[in-house]
This record gives sequence, C-alpha cells and structure tokens, in this order.
Amino acid sequence: MATSVYMEALSPTMEEGRVVKWHKRDGDPVKAGETLAEVETDKAVMDLVARADGVLRQVAAAEGQTVPVGSVVAVIAAPGEAVGAAPAPAPPPRPAPTPEARERGAVPVGSPVASPTAAADATRVKASPLARRMAREAGVDLKLVTGSGPGGRVVRKDLESARAMPLPVAPPSEPAPAPRPPVVVTQAGAGYADVPLTQIRKTIAKRLATSLGPVPHFFLTTEVDMERAGEARDALNQSLGERGRVSFNDIILKATALALVQHRACNAWFQDDHIRYWDDVHLGMAVAVEDGLITPVIRNADRKSLAELGKAAKELADKARSRRLQPNEYTGSTFSVSNLGMFDIDEFTAVINPPEAGIIAVGSIGQKATVVGGLVTPRRRMRITMSCDHRVIDGATGAAFLRTLKQMLENPLAMLL
Repeated sequence: MATSVYMEALSPTMEEGRVVKWHKRDGDPVKAGETLAEVETDKAVMDLVARADGVLRQVAAAEGQTVPVGSVVAVIAAPGEAVGAAPAPAPPPRPAPTPEARERGAVPVGSPVASPTAAADATRVKASPLARRMAREAGVDLKLVTGSGPGGRVVRKDLESARAMPLPVAPPSEPAPAPRPPVVVTQAGAGYADVPLTQIRKTIAKRLATSLGPVPHFFLTTEVDMERAGEARDALNQSLGERGRVSFNDIILKATALALVQHRACNAWFQDDHIRYWDDVHLGMAVAVEDGLITPVIRNADRKSLAELGKAAKELADKARSRRLQPNEYTGSTFSVSNLGMFDIDEFTAVINPPEAGIIAVGSIGQKATVVGGLVTPRRRMRITMSCDHRVIDGATGAAFLRTLKQMLENPLAMLL
C-alpha cells in the first residue's frame, strides 16, 4: 500500500515549508530514514526523510515551491504498485497554534500531524494528563523525558526535573547548503522587482505583529563605564593565550544572566491570565542571518563560567548562520540580548520577543570624555537600552535590574559575589 509523504512540521513554529532541493526524484528507490528533500522552515534548512521503503512517485511540489504543513508532496509506493492519479488528500486543516505556543514549541492538541508514523510514535509515550499539559506549555518533547511512574509513565516530577536540566542537543550535522534564492517576479521595464518572502522573513513579520502591537513597551537607557571590563578582558585574553578569547559580548551576557538571578521579576513570561517567573536563566542571543534574525538560546547561562558561556555563544551563532540550529536550540528563552555594537550603533531599542517580558539592546563601546576625580579623561563607554513589557515589569523594577547590570559591568569583581 502506498505511503503518503507529508510536508512535516520540522520546527515547533513551522506552518509551511519551501522545498529547497529534492534528493530523490520520481521513480527513485528509497529506504526509510533516507533524505528525500531539503526543506526551508521558518528557522533553518532541514531534511524531509522517508517514512517507508519503496519507490518515490507523484512528486507534487517543485523545488522553490512553498507548501503548507500537512500537505502531501509525494507518495512512496511498492515496486510495481499501481498508484492513483493524485496523492491522497492532506489531513484537514487544524486551528493554528497561538503565537506563544508556536514560539516555545508547545504544539496544541489538534495541530497538523507530521506523518502517520510520527503520530504513532507520539501515542506510544506514556504520560499523565498533567505531564502532557506541562510538556505542551514548556515546549518539551515527551519522548526525550525518562518516566519514573509505573511502566515508565512520565509524571509531573519528571517534567519538573526536565525543566531544570538543559534540553538535549542533537549531534551536529553536516552544514546545510544555503537556500536557493527565491524567484523574482517582475515585469519587463516595470522599474521594480517583487521578491517572495522567505520563510524566516514571514515569521519575523508575524512575530512583530504579536509584539509591537499587543505588547505595551516602555524603554529605559543607561550608560556604562566599560573601562574596568575592558581591562579585565585584556588580562583574561593575555592569560588564555591560544586557548581562546573573551569578547565584550561574553562579559555582557554573563553579567545579564547574573543580574537576572537577582531580579527574578524580569526573568518572566506573560501568559494571558498569569505571569510565569522562571528560576533558570535561558538567555536568548539575537544573531543576524542572511535573511533576517534568529535568537539561539544559551540554557542555564547563569551557571556557566565565562569561558563556557563564550564557547556556547560562538557555537550557537555559527549554527544559526549556517541554518543548522535544532528546534530546542532556539526556543525557550526567558530573556534576550541584542548587540549591534559591532555595527558601530551607539544606541537603539529592541522589540520584545513574546512571551518574554524584556530584552536589552547593547550599543557600541567608544571613547568618551568623562569626569573622573575632578579631571576630564577618556573612558570606554557603552549604552544599554532595556525594552520592558509593562504588563510584567514596572519602571522601578526595570531600573533596578539595569542598575545591577551596570554595577556588574563597571566592576567585574561584583560578578563573583
């Protein structure tokens, strides 16, 4: 019997995918687990794999075509098997997940089914109803959680333990090839070119609509003397030698994570009818990619040493730029940092990433005339602007957090307290 090949939800926030390249062609033999095609999701380029052995038939999506999740893009038939004139119809459309659920990876009951095989695998996970609800809210894959209940059943305490641990990271794969440029649609002599939105640009547009409109932003700016942080960085890099380098961004990330530990009210999500205050600091780090922006997550950033944090930041940034991030590497952040200092931007405001309640925007570090001990002297200075969700963070709360962050950056020894 022929097996339909569906456009699977290859990331928690994916609603449609663009076929970048077919690795198998109509009539090619395939085996379960083999890559059929590369698909551009809203975050990365990922593999669409075969779910059965047989021969690929009736390829219904051309390279470059965008297809909704749940649509049939081909069928896998047995050798010599006669198949109908068209693939089986796609599953009926389901209600779209809420923006919060899409971003955090919590897929509500009734969301599009990736494939019959995937659905069968999901049903084999034993879990209590409460555990399933907690998993949906936290964006945790139950198949990655070890159950301690009867017969390996996942219960509440298993989810609480899983939340306290970093999510498993999939082994690195080969770098994904860059997506093919979208087809330019224009008319001769028109004087303009219409370029279809890529998946990541569509997601950015939707996310902005759920942030700047509904979320009541307010902004707080402070200027930080980075002279001591610069001296500490120079000394650390001299002692590290060939073992690595510490960047100003690493120091800012570390200080932010430690400041959030002291100001838990800023390490929070707005959840419609309640506010969730997180014990763990999972720091989102905005990274510019070829066609937009993605925010990899450094999990438990407050518990990492400066060297560990810098290594994690570099690895995640590299994976983001090569479109190789796994879903658990860009979901679940509790607060975010956006740094445009390397582009010589003095000051800017960043858009909050719902359901987070805050994000800081970091400007460039430059020499400025500063009065120290009654004398004017050049000092390295930097501006930080915090965007706050006023439903969660009040002005005094955000100001207190920024004051602590400033104190840590101006006196790096304060991070040891």
